[in-house]
Amino acid sequence: MCNKPKYYISTAIAYTSAKPHIGNTYEVVLADAIARYKRLTGYDVYFQTGTDEHGQKIEDKAHENGMEPQEFVDNISLEVRRIWDIMNTSYDSFIRTTNKVHEEQVAKIFKKLYEQGDIYKGKYEGLYCTPCESFWTESQLVDGKCPDCGRDVKIMSEEAYFFKLSNYSKRLEEYIESHPDFIQPESRKNEIVNNFIKPGLQDLCVSRTSFKWGIPVSFDDKHVIYVWIDALSNYITFLGYDVDGNSSENYKKYWPADVHLIGKDILRFHTIYWPIMLMALGEELPHQIFGHPWILFGNDKMSKSKGNIMYADDLVKSFGVDAIRYYLLHEIPFASDGTITYDLIIERINSDLANILGNLVNRTISMTKKYFNSEVLEPTCKEEIDDELINLVLDAPKKVEAKMNELRVAEAIDIIFDIFRRCNKYIDETTPWILAKDESKKDRLATVLYNLLESIRHGAVLLQAFLPDTANSVFNQLNTKNNNYESLKDFNGMDIGIILNEPKPLFERINKEEKLKEILGESD
Repeated sequence: MCNKPKYYISTAIAYTSAKPHIGNTYEVVLADAIARYKRLTGYDVYFQTGTDEHGQKIEDKAHENGMEPQEFVDNISLEVRRIWDIMNTSYDSFIRTTNKVHEEQVAKIFKKLYEQGDIYKGKYEGLYCTPCESFWTESQLVDGKCPDCGRDVKIMSEEAYFFKLSNYSKRLEEYIESHPDFIQPESRKNEIVNNFIKPGLQDLCVSRTSFKWGIPVSFDDKHVIYVWIDALSNYITFLGYDVDGNSSENYKKYWPADVHLIGKDILRFHTIYWPIMLMALGEELPHQIFGHPWILFGNDKMSKSKGNIMYADDLVKSFGVDAIRYYLLHEIPFASDGTITYDLIIERINSDLANILGNLVNRTISMTKKYFNSEVLEPTCKEEIDDELINLVLDAPKKVEAKMNELRVAEAIDIIFDIFRRCNKYIDETTPWILAKDESKKDRLATVLYNLLESIRHGAVLLQAFLPDTANSVFNQLNTKNNNYESLKDFNGMDIGIILNEPKPLFERINKEEKLKEILGESD
């Protein structure tokens, strides 16, 4: 189908200075759920993620480890990709900024901006934070330290090229005001406009001479191109953007991006530097930049120094992929920071996944096996009580779509779980075990079980975007391949006469005390 609407979603690219923790991983899982949902509902999706591989911090880290920078980033990039794959993310392209085609285009972008007067040569004197690769003024420091990471800054002075952000300040402000959905959530937009754009944009340092691990400025080899132009360009260079106007069909098809999904801490770069770069290049701006919240460990931001970092691969080993996907997608709020602890993960698995979903599927398939030898029978004996369940199930796709259009993923999942909650209530209302004792109620029992099986199938179709392995396990137990979105228009997707497969627990209940001992390495 060549007439599918297109949808381009990207994550920020992971910085290759260290293995990504669960907070970094949250973003790619969130993007994956959105990408999978769009594919499910008929979009031609392009989902891009990858690694940001240049800069002083990486050069320093590589030398600390007795390695060349390229070898160092090769190892970390491989680790990032391994974790993205462990989390079952369906990216279409995993990019790396050490890619030669990207490096060539970035050098050409820099040269074009210089030649048209948007970049000029000057001298930088300021307070520099190496871990954040950011210059700060005295007034921006917090207690004399970097406002982003709280570390010490040092005075630096060097020749540098600067990007005239000020030339585009008014135009950017007008664009943001006339495109209310451009920066989401709303609170982030206000922060950018009021704290950064309105007070006046300072010109941006876009080259460095104090380190070598970067893309050289083609006309001045003392300089390497600084991270902003290099890293941010990835969203177009890997699609086939060409400065000289020979951009690929892929670029023409997918650009502008529908959404850049990023952490709120890099919002400034994506909502000021990046749109201005695109304006200067004469390219369209992305439709939306969504600054998602952080995940806190308890009440603290994760950091190596605090020793409170969780890694996705360790969590998956302890709880399974879909349990962690569920926690990340359901428990992190739309616009405020979320929290993660082992206790909370276990509570959520037990209450939602094992009890509401797992127990429902197991009970329903087990009852069908017990009462009808696992055969799906035609629903011929309908009652008024069925309508409430069926209407709720048939209304769910529209409600999920409305939430997903606003990127309110947790609320979309809640709507799907409302199906499963309602099914559990329906079992209590219809009491199949009592119907089974009366031969004259067999048709009614068959109808009740059909309604439950079909409701579960509907829920699983929608669940594919969020918990793909779990949804596949449900389809397998239902012995159905009818998992497409179109099948949700009607309530007759379970074929009459098929034999269900054996019931298997989707999620086991976890003994919290034992699990915590196992994870934390405690012994009796």
